[in-house]
Amino acid sequence: MPPRSKKKRMEEYMERIKQAIQILSGVAEDTTTPRNIRRAAKEAIDALNVEQYSLGVRASNAIAILDEISQDPNMPPYTRVQIWNAVSLLEAIKD
Repeated sequence: MPPRSKKKRMEEYMERIKQAIQILSGVAEDTTTPRNIRRAAKEAIDALNVEQYSLGVRASNAIAILDEISQDPNMPPYTRVQIWNAVSLLEAIKD
C-alpha cells in the first residue's frame, strides 16, 4: 500500500473520531440524559483522546464503553440513536 493512501486513511479515521467526539459531547452535556450515561459518554471521549494508543485501539475502547451503556433501559431513545451513530463511526476504524 503506498504511503499516500495510508496517510489519507489516517486523516479519515481522525475525522471519524472527531465526529464521534462531537456526538458524545452532546450526550455528555445533555442534562435530560441520566448521569451514568453522561459519565459513560465522557469516558468514551477520554478513551478516544488517549494518544499513546493507536486509533484502532482508542476506537475499540470507546466502543466497549458505549456498547455496555447502550443496553441501559433508562436511556432516552434519541440518546440511544446518538450512541449508535457514534459507535457506527468508530467501527470503521481499524489498525
